[in-house]
Formats: sequence, structure tokens, C-alpha cells
Amino acid sequence: MGKLYLVPTPIGNLEDMTLRAIRILKEVDLILAEDTRTSGKLLQHFEIGTPMHSHHMHNEHRSIANLITKLKGGANLALISDAGTPAISDPGFLLTRACLENDIAVECLPGATAFVPALVNSGLPNDKFVFEGFLPVKKGRQTRLKLLAEETRTVIFYESPHKLVKTLTNFVEYFGADRPISVSRELTKLYEETVRGTAEEVLKHYTEKPPKGEIVIVVGGKK
Repeated sequence: MGKLYLVPTPIGNLEDMTLRAIRILKEVDLILAEDTRTSGKLLQHFEIGTPMHSHHMHNEHRSIANLITKLKGGANLALISDAGTPAISDPGFLLTRACLENDIAVECLPGATAFVPALVNSGLPNDKFVFEGFLPVKKGRQTRLKLLAEETRTVIFYESPHKLVKTLTNFVEYFGADRPISVSRELTKLYEETVRGTAEEVLKHYTEKPPKGEIVIVVGGKK
């Protein structure tokens, strides 16, 4: 019986790759990658020659049975996403669940994930928090926002740059203009920035300066 390794990869700065992650990726029989082109550059940088197979949200349902067969046959597999820890707003949950249902060992390595540094450097309470990931685009969005408006713990969201202003506008409307917010952008990369202030202030900033890059929003809980 083989084993599935969930291996975090850097969210930007390649120096955040752990020595253990490099060793595991070299030792396994196959690497499952969200985008083989993106991951190919990472593997090349660390001189990892292990074969890759595409595993993403559009094919993971179809490929799981075949992967379980490989694992039962003794193959060791590693799952990586384009950036960060697999299964956190990325593929990984379905395969992990299937492995556990088939008594196949699963090991998740610690490593990079975007929301942790965003939460810690936000200056907002982090003793208790809620990770929401991406808000629904249309159906269920209003219902979710109304529910989260009453949340007393710090709430963390992921957002794309072209939807950030819309989401911040929603936060002003549902959470109030004075709700404290921190937006971290391009974490660990050359142009990393964090903008902190009230919902209204942060909305004004990004309305005047359209953002680029990966974004994490941290919202203070209701007082």
C-alpha cells in the first residue's frame, strides 16, 4: 500500500520551500500538480525529476479511482497546488477523503499558506478566527454576508483583484463603514503590501488604486 503526501509549495518566494518538501517530491513515484506548467518551473528550480500528472478541479472527480488503484498498488504520490497548501481553496479534499475511506495513509506537510501571514500581520485579533475562502459570486452571496455580519470572530477571505472593490463595497454595506479591515496583497513577493483601516478607508484606497496579484482580506469581528 502506498501513501499520499500533501505538500505545500511557496506562495511567491521560492525560499519558503522546505527541505522536507523537496525530499518528499524527489522520493515519491508521481507528483499530482494543479497546473503542470506552473509546477514544472518549481520542480526545475529545485532539480526534482519526478514525473507529474495533472490533477485539478475539472478532472479530480474522474481521476480519483485511478489514483486510488495506484496507491493500493504501492505507489507513493505527492499532491501539490500552484501555490500554498493543497485543499485550502484548492484541490485536495476529495482525494484525501477517498484515501482515508480506502485505509490509505495520508500525510500533510506543514508549509506555506497565504491566510496565516495575512492574519498575523493584520493586527486584528487572531486568538479565534473563521476562514471563509472565496465568497459566493452570485447565488447565496447576500445570505452569506448577512450571516457573517454578526460574526464576532475575525473573518478571513480570499479574493481576486478584479472583484476586490465589489467585495469591499459589500463589506461597507453589510458590516458597516467603520469595521476594521486589512488587505494583504502579493504576500512574500517583491511588491507585497498590506493596507489597513476601516472598510470605508480601504475601499477608497483600492477604488483609487486598482490592485494586482493574489489577495487576502482580514475583517475584524462584530463588536
